[in-house]
Amino acid sequence: IGDYSITYTASDSAGNTATATRSVSVVDTTGPVITLLGENPQTVELGSTYTDAGATADDASGEVINVEVTGVEDVDTETVDTYTVTYTAVDSSGNESSEVRTVIVGDTTAPVFTSSPIFVVEENQTLVGTVTATDMTNVTFTISETEVLSITLDGVLSFITAPDYEDQENAAYNGATMDFTAKVSATDENDNTAIQN
Repeated sequence: IGDYSITYTASDSAGNTATATRSVSVVDTTGPVITLLGENPQTVELGSTYTDAGATADDASGEVINVEVTGVEDVDTETVDTYTVTYTAVDSSGNESSEVRTVIVGDTTAPVFTSSPIFVVEENQTLVGTVTATDMTNVTFTISETEVLSITLDGVLSFITAPDYEDQENAAYNGATMDFTAKVSATDENDNTAIQN
């Protein structure tokens, strides 16, 4: 980068000479080239830790260019959303470049049941127990493959009609027990589902 002079001289056969000068200015009007490291867009699982992969910058001047990063502090891995991380580089001539990384915090993890898959209850009562599951978001419960059991959205499992040990028409007789089975689904706010029989 700088100002330069080029001189042109011409002579004829009589020894007459003439000169002309050209001024050349070498300038830098091109910003640094920023290269993102890692993936773009980058997907991060809900509840995990986000680590910025960083970026590098190259400039035609050959100088070492620092990359400034903004937006990393805004990536909330506790909330499903799309975030933006911006990388900016400025060379000594004041030329600025920027690149953007999209960070997607997503939830692909199904709830995990924490209650036992087996409940033992006395006859002639409707309440069976509470089905529980853990997840980063709220979990709701549904039930299928049964005509005698019901479940609330928050997991309270009950008989529709209290079973009577002496009346075993609606259950399989197994020695001194009446066995009922059902399929319980636990679904989080992002439609990830776990199933327990």
